[in-house]
Amino acid sequence: MTAPLCLLTRPLAQSVAFAAEMPGVDCLIAPILRIEALPFDATQLAAVPGLIFTSANAVPFAGPGQGRRALVVGPQTAAAARAAGFAVEEGPGDALGMLPLLEGRSGWLHLHGRHRARALPTLGIAVYDQVALPLPDAARAALAGTRPLILPLFSPRSAELLSDATAAAQAPIATVAISARADAAYQGSAGLRRIADRPEGASMQRVIMSLAAGGCDWGTNPDTVG
Repeated sequence: MTAPLCLLTRPLAQSVAFAAEMPGVDCLIAPILRIEALPFDATQLAAVPGLIFTSANAVPFAGPGQGRRALVVGPQTAAAARAAGFAVEEGPGDALGMLPLLEGRSGWLHLHGRHRARALPTLGIAVYDQVALPLPDAARAALAGTRPLILPLFSPRSAELLSDATAAAQAPIATVAISARADAAYQGSAGLRRIADRPEGASMQRVIMSLAAGGCDWGTNPDTVG
């Protein structure tokens, strides 16, 4: 039985870090997004009581934390914010679950990307763009081959981009979505569909490692979610 290949399409540094936490899983890193800074007035950051991060991608654009308060979406973003020096309060893992935590935070500023899965009812600034990239030749070859593929879906935006890229795929594909929204956004080829039990990277990694260690009959299974 051929072991599956995990196709990682996050920006390069994030894909490398994600792969390093899955020993024994064969990964092909093929970014379909590149993070680029957007112009914004950084003086606004000093005048607010706290910052809100729903992606680790936004943290570097906030400058040194220096003990400033930050509300973050989940553990990966929390780790990035703490490393930058912020005093972090961690949310439940998704933007929807953060809504109750926004009460009483008048004036807090949400730093986010140009493309957002969910807008928060608070002040916000787009500080980065997620620029779409074509899939590398190695990834296209994998999609055209016969080796089973595990395809993590990290956001609705990347799921939409991958839908087009995998529409004509020949390889059996199992998707692993970070959330139901990301899963619903994917309209590409899939013989098996899984959703992480929590909207975080560690939960996705557990599903991926389980799939990598199990059977690979995705080409004959109907689409399933669970």
